[in-house]
Amino acid sequence: MALKPTERAPRAEPRPEPFAATDGPAEITLAFDDNRLAQLVFGHYDQNIAKIERRLGVAATANGNHIVIRGPNEAAEHARRVFENLYERVKAGQPATLGDVDGAIQEGVVQGNLFLRESLRDPLREAEAPRGAFDQVTTRKRGSVRARNAAQDLYLRLLKQYELVFAEGPAGTGKTWLAVGHAVQLLERGVVERIILSRPAVEAGERLGFLPGDMREKVDPYLRPIFDALHDFMDGRMVERGMQTGMIEVAPLAFMRGRTLTNAAVLLDEAQNATSMQMKMFLTRLGEGSRMIVTGDPTQTDLPPGQRSGLSEAIGLCAGLEGVGHVVFKEADVVRHDLVRRIVGAYEASARRTREGTPTT
Repeated sequence: MALKPTERAPRAEPRPEPFAATDGPAEITLAFDDNRLAQLVFGHYDQNIAKIERRLGVAATANGNHIVIRGPNEAAEHARRVFENLYERVKAGQPATLGDVDGAIQEGVVQGNLFLRESLRDPLREAEAPRGAFDQVTTRKRGSVRARNAAQDLYLRLLKQYELVFAEGPAGTGKTWLAVGHAVQLLERGVVERIILSRPAVEAGERLGFLPGDMREKVDPYLRPIFDALHDFMDGRMVERGMQTGMIEVAPLAFMRGRTLTNAAVLLDEAQNATSMQMKMFLTRLGEGSRMIVTGDPTQTDLPPGQRSGLSEAIGLCAGLEGVGHVVFKEADVVRHDLVRRIVGAYEASARRTREGTPTT
């Protein structure tokens, strides 16, 4: 049918194709609205740009509020998403540190996977497609804290979905920090009435002997990491007031027996140092209206030789039960420092060689 003189043919909208079949060279130019925010995105002495170049294998040149990205098509598109994500962060008043750059790179991978080829677009596969942005936890002091990788994103979604969540993995993956942030969020929203933080009082390969002071002073060295995370998400005065009124309780695992924890966010940290009996005792404390989070690193057990860790046993017994979530962090999910990631990788490689009987170099 011919169009009338006053009619125009509909214009086809361009479809995003970040994962084209041919990965040829590309050049992408971005222009940010605010020159000051653009400088925050680029980082001090363009350190954020340099990290993105190293990680993605592209070349990026900044000039004022403009940046030109050159490289393979897929890598250039990935870099574009990273810079746009960082700009949205600083626009919302959040920092753009080197760690945030790592998170934006991981998030860019997920966003790139959203652009699936037509052969993959069917109702069964569509439900499995990853979402465009990582989940986040929001508190009054920290604002919105977004996950930095897919494992943290899964962790936050499981915390919102299940009443009991196990998180295992190496140090520096954010297991405890995000769990405390989620607990503070539940408290501020009125979902729970109190926060209970616990940890086994086991020394890391040392015996400190008698510790002076009252009960809080005795357990403070063991629970200091939880205190640090708590102060990250709450004002110091609110923390002190909460501990005086019982809204925030910090106690060693041994003091949990016989209690019923209702309407509370309960966190057990360093759970790999809990025995089988202690873990069973702790898990059965869960009361109505409560959420429970258990975190630990099975490779760093400080229990006496020959004593089985209750964390691994509990995960094996409970992970498949209805209402229980389980997330495993890997070496690649370490967000504390790049060197920490390499250190964890070196220890894991040594452990694999030991299991396989290969001499350690």
